[in-house]
Amino acid sequence: MCLMAQPRYTADGQLTLPSDYREWIFLSSGLGMTYAQSMQMAPAFTNVFVNPAAYRSFVSTGKWPDKTMLVLEIRASASKGSINQGGSYQGDVVGIEGEVKDQAKFPGNGWAFFGFGKSSTGKMLPPSEDCYSCHAEHGAVDNTFVQFYPALLGIARQKGTLSGHN
Repeated sequence: MCLMAQPRYTADGQLTLPSDYREWIFLSSGLGMTYAQSMQMAPAFTNVFVNPAAYRSFVSTGKWPDKTMLVLEIRASASKGSINQGGSYQGDVVGIEGEVKDQAKFPGNGWAFFGFGKSSTGKMLPPSEDCYSCHAEHGAVDNTFVQFYPALLGIARQKGTLSGHN
């Protein structure tokens, strides 16, 4: 059972990271997914989780409801360890980010982005950050990259909610 069904904020407006987010619905994992060219030697893995109530609503409607919260967990990649000598696997968490739809709290399109780093609270990123314009311009459904979530892409197609950015 999800302990936190809706986003929670601290008194100073930071988003509280749900301690149970890894029990949420897993949407996808990517390797080397980035907004810009990276100088990193090994690309990072990204894991995307969404709160269960928002997932159920998306499955029914093809849209994200208010109070949707997505958590992006960024992990280092490793290629040699234990018995593995050829592939890549996920290593330590290097950062966590969040995207929240809260129409009362965030005027405009209702979405905001938060950077947690390795903290349990995340500071809201200013609207001048690239994530806002990139998601608005390239998000396949309601400011999100559903085009990279295979289980949801077909639902969005079926429900007719895909934008032209997929």
